[in-house]
Amino acid sequence: MELSWPMKLRIAAAASVGVLLIGVLAWPLTGSADPLGAVSVAASSIGVPDAFVLLVLAFASGVIGYFVSWPWGREIGILAAPCGLAVWAIRGGNMAGLMQMNSTLAGRKALLSAMTWEPAFWLLVVAAGVGGVFLGQKISGGGGSAKAKKEAGPDSGNYMNIVIGLICSAIIAQLLIVVFARDAGARAGQAGSATGQAPVGQVVFALLVSFGAAGFVLKRLLNVSYIWAAVSSAILSGLMIGRYVRSDVLEQFVRYWPGPLFPNATVSILPVQMVAFGTLGSVIGYWLAVRYDFWRKHEV
Repeated sequence: MELSWPMKLRIAAAASVGVLLIGVLAWPLTGSADPLGAVSVAASSIGVPDAFVLLVLAFASGVIGYFVSWPWGREIGILAAPCGLAVWAIRGGNMAGLMQMNSTLAGRKALLSAMTWEPAFWLLVVAAGVGGVFLGQKISGGGGSAKAKKEAGPDSGNYMNIVIGLICSAIIAQLLIVVFARDAGARAGQAGSATGQAPVGQVVFALLVSFGAAGFVLKRLLNVSYIWAAVSSAILSGLMIGRYVRSDVLEQFVRYWPGPLFPNATVSILPVQMVAFGTLGSVIGYWLAVRYDFWRKHEV
């Protein structure tokens, strides 16, 4: 079950649609005057009109992504929107930069409190892309690859499996993120252990591996769609940031650590990074599980 060149071209085409529409053309919507500024709804001037335009572009990227990757549009087209957001996540700054701009306790509390709900917005952008894929499927008469559906197998409709999948995915991702996205210069002091900001390449790798593992486990053990692993990326980001800002840990860090340090690596990841690469990792892990099942059935 190897990826053929036509399949690779379909994946590249769908990803390119999102990169062009969202990553490049929609970049001014971030409201960042600083080319190195972090992309964050809580920290920028992204207003309601800008957010609406972004959702429309995400939806359009899903529709176009479906047709450029047909007959595998339902499986590949959903990559368009998160690939576009991934460009924003890489091109912009990081959480450390935001903390440096908000060095006081009050400033950080206000920023992080607003950021607690931000992952839901980025997940909505991804969902808009998925909605575009569904529209493309409807326009095409519900066509798609029967082979893809057969290889993927039916996802369980058991609600308990979905709940368990969300919890397990968040736990798996959290355990791996703190390992792979941990800054090499970890420190210990009066405020407890602290880690600095990992380079963006390390963050990307950590998220792809962490949610890839989550997507793989959810498919193999629970037969649950990658959608729920992707949803858990937003839940994990919001929970970790919210826990940080509501505890006395934030006050201790502002008091004892002059630099932009964090209690764990997950807090140092921007919501747009978490959702974009968490979604991509979940999809990759899911299809790796499908490929593994195929290999066990036909090769062993």
